[in-house]
Amino acid sequence: MNSFTRSVDLLSRAMDVNSLRYQVSANNIANAEVPNYKRQEVNFESELKRAFDSEKDAATHEFHFAKTHERHLDFNDVYDWRTVEPRRVTDWTTTANANGNNVDPETEAMNIMKIQLNYRLLAQLENFEFSQIKTAMKR
Repeated sequence: MNSFTRSVDLLSRAMDVNSLRYQVSANNIANAEVPNYKRQEVNFESELKRAFDSEKDAATHEFHFAKTHERHLDFNDVYDWRTVEPRRVTDWTTTANANGNNVDPETEAMNIMKIQLNYRLLAQLENFEFSQIKTAMKR
């Protein structure tokens, strides 16, 4: 896979994850007064990093593990970054309000602003990738 395709795919997936984060934060704000509601967040980057690290590790491994049985775990497999999906994670450990709810609407509003700015940046980066191809095709 060439670097343009990989970059555009990663940017597109990051934009999708940001859309999901926006929905989750909006849902948190909508449920800010619901008793015992626990806020959620989206986890994506840590799994993506794990997938990229597995690619790098596979390229630098000096030896490979041998499987002697089909039920053994395969340590040589590369974790494909295209299969990484965002996960909603519920924060069960904290309680901010007397009713058992842990949503802080101000924090969630700040998260939404950060998500919007991040989405705008990702859109500009994707636009830049395509403008480079457009420039190269004109020459």
